[in-house]
Amino acid sequence: MPRRWNASSIIVLTLLAIGILYGIGQHLTSFLIPIIVLGAIFLLYKYPPNTWGTRVRVRQQPYVKQTKTTPRQKPKSRRAPFRVIDGGKDDDDLPKYH
Repeated sequence: MPRRWNASSIIVLTLLAIGILYGIGQHLTSFLIPIIVLGAIFLLYKYPPNTWGTRVRVRQQPYVKQTKTTPRQKPKSRRAPFRVIDGGKDDDDLPKYH
């Protein structure tokens, strides 16, 4: 929400609230049906039907105290598959250090 409300947004929001309250007072069923439909769509989105029949339980394995094992060996470093290719540009006129 904006920190400062300008006059046009206050007027629009006030008229919107008045229109909604007036519409609910005049035609209650015309407001309840879309609310019920949107609520059902939201519930189906939040809890899809394929999860209704199954309940997923997470089983935790019992805690097993680990005994000391041999120290881990450091993985051998691999040589990178990259090579430096000498460039063909001649830099005789440029200084070595900038």
